[in-house]
Amino acid sequence: MAASQTSARGPRERMIFSAAQLIRRDGVAATGMREVAAHAHAPRGSLQHYFPGGKEELVNEAVGWAGRYAADRVARFLAALPKPTPAGLFSEMVRQWTDEYESAGFAGGCPVAAATVDCAESATSTREAAAAAFSAWTEPVAGALAGMGVPHARTASLATLMISALEGAILIARAERDVRALTTVVQELGPLLDAAVDDTARESR
Repeated sequence: MAASQTSARGPRERMIFSAAQLIRRDGVAATGMREVAAHAHAPRGSLQHYFPGGKEELVNEAVGWAGRYAADRVARFLAALPKPTPAGLFSEMVRQWTDEYESAGFAGGCPVAAATVDCAESATSTREAAAAAFSAWTEPVAGALAGMGVPHARTASLATLMISALEGAILIARAERDVRALTTVVQELGPLLDAAVDDTARESR
């Protein structure tokens, strides 16, 4: 999610991307339209043009973008594994964050989680956008688990467990300024996730 990615985007996409980056760092309340315009290198007047619904619309778009980004990453994580396993997928999901925190510090979190914390009770549309973003992320994770032989009845629940554990570990890591929580969830959940693979599917692999 590097800021340099803004250069290849159109003005509306740059503003959505910039809003996501600022929200993940500062939260919704501290992210103003002026800051978004400056980060996106866009005229302030263009925000009203592209987002007539104001800040709430922009935040909702940023949340949706973050959910799609997380969902799209699932295929990349699978491609990086020589032999895909549930534990391996989860490890790749977590490694994205440990790599960031070890190289760039603990300033950024998940924009979907930040929007949920800041707006769940005050902006119904943002709560709904966050719920949709988590759903968009859960679906490909569940699909990947099914492709590895996890029974369909468990894929959605295990995908929810993986994402919930990751989000909680991100929060703890930022509080502690340490990746301990992230490495812990990989170590503890990995065996449980792999054990969910159907024996028949495991033997055929």
